[in-house]
Amino acid sequence: MPDAEDVRRIALSLPDTTEKIAWSMPTFRVAGKMFATLPEEETSVAVRCPKVERDELVLAEPKKFWIADHEASFAWVRARLDALEDEGELRIILADSWRQAAPNRLLEAHPRLGLPTEA
Repeated sequence: MPDAEDVRRIALSLPDTTEKIAWSMPTFRVAGKMFATLPEEETSVAVRCPKVERDELVLAEPKKFWIADHEASFAWVRARLDALEDEGELRIILADSWRQAAPNRLLEAHPRLGLPTEA
């Protein structure tokens, strides 16, 4: 089961990522743009997610994904760390959020970052 230190390690391994405390919690930013936070005493991770996909995730796996009331109008979803399958799933979630926040120059430099490898 991944924990907050796994979130921190994986997030900071992504290109041009920094950690900054905001709203009394750790936040992770790519080129200054936030893509993940560690709220709720660091038992969950909040990440960027298009609203349609977010709603589908929450409906499909409500024990894993949820939407905080104050984030309902934004394209963010939360994942309970203790419900994630493994570090690989966490890495995919964080990389996907990173791609949504990263500037084009980083997306072009890392086109396959976080995408599943072909078998």
